[in-house]
This record gives sequence, structure tokens and C-alpha cells, in this order.
Amino acid sequence: MKRILSGTLLASSIALAGPGAFAHGDEPHGDEPHGAVAPGPAGAATNMTAPAATQPGGPGLFVPKPLQRRWGLRTSIARIAEHAASVELNGKVVADPDAGGRVQATQPGRIEPGPRGLPVLGQRVAKGQVLAWLRPASDSIARGNQQAQLAELDAQFSIAQRKVARYDQLEDVVPRRDIEAARFELQALARRRAAVAASLSTPEALRAPVSGVVSVAAAIAGQVVDMRDILFEIVDPTRLAVEALAYDASLAQGIRDARAAVAGATLRLEFVGGGRQLRGQALPLLFRVEGAKADLAIGQPLAVVARTARLARGVALAREAVVREEGGASAVWIHTEPEQFERRRVRTEPLDAATVLVTEGLDGGERVVVAGAGALARVR
Repeated sequence: MKRILSGTLLASSIALAGPGAFAHGDEPHGDEPHGAVAPGPAGAATNMTAPAATQPGGPGLFVPKPLQRRWGLRTSIARIAEHAASVELNGKVVADPDAGGRVQATQPGRIEPGPRGLPVLGQRVAKGQVLAWLRPASDSIARGNQQAQLAELDAQFSIAQRKVARYDQLEDVVPRRDIEAARFELQALARRRAAVAASLSTPEALRAPVSGVVSVAAAIAGQVVDMRDILFEIVDPTRLAVEALAYDASLAQGIRDARAAVAGATLRLEFVGGGRQLRGQALPLLFRVEGAKADLAIGQPLAVVARTARLARGVALAREAVVREEGGASAVWIHTEPEQFERRRVRTEPLDAATVLVTEGLDGGERVVVAGAGALARVR
């Protein structure tokens, strides 16, 4: 009886204790899955598969450590300091005036290939090289007038030749000054006759004004062109410039240098000067590209960040640290806790091609996300 009663009491104890009563050591307890840890501040599990989640009722974001490493999040301490204020300008690549040239037609005519044929895009040419021939073309009336003038000069030249020959025979009778005058007249008629004859048949040589690469080739063999038509443009790809437009005339006096981002590289620009005549309600500014290693094309648009003499106080951050909110406002992500991030709206202005200056929104000392901020902004 005692043995049966003990067994009955033991079974009742097991039923009251539940299935987890036999767990020991590191074995899982209750219904908790193996490998789980205590929930985070927002109640989300921080295991390896836990997703990022927004905090209810605020701009906070919960991101587990494994996910932070996967996204490559990096932070930096915000430090307030004074920096040279910058302004962002719209610019475009132009040829350096000292290293670029243009070949135009000086008169109506027909294009003929040069000694090496017509140049093509990308071909290197040397200064003074004959690129093409321009054979003058005139209407029937103009050509008839030139031919009539040439016939008249031929007649005058023949008369002058006979006159000089007769004076030579009468050298002892005719004064010396008359003989010399006749000879000078013959020489002048010969030059006039040659000039008019050349205008009818001799083509004009179109030469390269500078050494460089052909960037525009608009000439075809047999093409009829008019005066001032652009046939070739030549640039030196190692000597380029950037022209930017400033809507504040005072900028021309306070610019120190400038930067421009292109194809993953940063161009260093040397400020040359600014014009004093508005072009489309803007003042043109010229910068010379220093040591350009990026591939640039004439006319390529660029965002030029020019550094001025004015000082501004704020936090310098990489451009990728600033994200755009709905409506176009700027914001950064603050790392408040090991797995907590908070979005904060800020006001920025350009500092250089890769950096912005946060002038409002940061007090200094915050840990700002400088890499991977775009991944945080995509969490919903």
C-alpha cells in the first residue's frame, strides 16, 4: 500500500511541475528555443536571425550586432570646429584656352583631304599639321570677274615685258630712271597676276593651331562649307578647365580653391578668375584642373564645391552619412546604445566634394553613423 501511495504522489508532483522540471545545466527550459537570449529593449530577440525593427512611437531603430556587422556600419564622434565655408556651383568641363584650338573655314569652299587624309575623332595631331585643304568656291559671276581681271593683268604684263625689252635695247638713249620704273612695274604686275591666278585654283591649307587630340571632326571629303563653319576642334586632355556659374558676384573675390567629384575621384581645381559680365543672370568663374587623372569630356556637367574665405562652425561629415527624409529634409543616424540608433534631422551645407558641414542638429560628442546610413534609412 505504501509503495502504491508513493508512486501516486510522485506522479502528481510530476504533473504539477510540468515538462521543464527535468532540465539541467545548459539545457533549454520550458518552451524557449535553444540559442535564444533575453529580449532587447524593444522586446525583440537579439539572436543571429533577428531582423532590424523600428521602435514604436519614435525615430529609434533596433539593429542587432550581427546585422550591424553585415551592413558594415561605422560610426564617428561628432566634433564641432570651424571650417572654411563652401558653396556648391553648377559647372561644366571646357578646354583650356591655352591648350585648345578650333579650325574654321575662312571662306566658302570645298573640303579636300590633307596629306595624311582627314583626321578622325581621338587622333593626335601636331601644331601646324595640315588637316585638310579648302578649295575656294565662288559663284559664276564672281568667277567670271576674277577670270576677266586675270585676262586684263595678262595683257598688261605682256605690254610691260615688251616695254622693258625695248628699254634694254635703248639703254644708252633712255634715262636710267625710266628703265628701272619699267622693271618695277613688270614685277608688280607679275605678283598681281600670280595672286589672282592662285585665288582661282590654289586651295587653302587648314592647319592645326595647337597640339592635342581631335575632339570634333565635322569635315567630309567634297563637303561644301561656308565662312566660319567649325570643321575641327582640338583639345589637350591633360590640360582642361571647368567653368562654373555663380549667382553671387561677391564670390569671385573670396574663393580659395575648389573640388569636384567625378567617376569616384575628386578633382582639385585652381581658381583662375571670374568675369565681370553676367551670363544668364550669373557670373562665370573659371577653374583650372590640377593633375586630372579621371576621364573628362568637354561639356561634361560637374558639381563644383568652392571653398571661400568665410568661416562656418559645425561638424564635418562624409556625404554618405547624410540621408534624405521624405520631403527632402536631411538627417543623420545617431548610435545611442549598442543596438539602438536614432534618426536626427540636421541642416547641412557643402564643405568639399566628399564632405558636408552639419551646422544645426548636432551638439558635439554624439556617435554618428558615417558608413551604412543608407541601409538604416531603408528599414521600415
